[in-house]
Amino acid sequence: MFDYEGIQFHWMGHDGFQIIGDNKKTIYIDPFQLQKAQQNKNDADILLLSHNHFDHLSIEDLKHVINPNTTIVAAKECIEQLKGIEVKELKGVRPGDKLEIEDIPIEIIHAYNTNKKFHPKDDEKVGFIFTITNQRIYHTGDTDIIPEMKSVNADIALVPVSGTYVMTSDEAAQAVNDLIKPRKLAIPMHYGSIVGTEEDAERFRQLVKVCETKILDRE
Repeated sequence: MFDYEGIQFHWMGHDGFQIIGDNKKTIYIDPFQLQKAQQNKNDADILLLSHNHFDHLSIEDLKHVINPNTTIVAAKECIEQLKGIEVKELKGVRPGDKLEIEDIPIEIIHAYNTNKKFHPKDDEKVGFIFTITNQRIYHTGDTDIIPEMKSVNADIALVPVSGTYVMTSDEAAQAVNDLIKPRKLAIPMHYGSIVGTEEDAERFRQLVKVCETKILDRE
């Protein structure tokens, strides 16, 4: 666990996080291949799902985090697969949407590829910007460098670094330095499970100049 200014960050591996702010609401993002210690917790107040690929929308894994009081906020392309899941509410979203769940403002932003075909813009896969403990946190989802990043206005950014399906570590650092420009912190993700290595995360850390960078241990 990494505690940053009152926010607890737990990296579940790949793009998966558990994040808890000072209101004690528990947010999960894209849980995938949860370790045994993270299973059967069923403590999610909010579950955010960026798109419908198996390593982001994993029914097997989300069953370990949801409960009847969970609200799921998911890209619209996920909704068909989530039918029958017993939660408080299931909200399908697309880029540009804004909502508030459990007093937490959530903004939905594009996430797409510009030089590869895995995440077409027309699919409306998403990233998330949410505010907890007075910090704007941006989870990019699976994306390349895109112009929409310039308007994010983030304090903390969670950014993929593996290449192949998303940005390389060099591209991710360029996105952080030139477009996202987080005021406080950048955290690399999307490595160590399917593609990407700790060396990618370290390369990203070395190249980011505009803010602190923290490489998290998988829990």
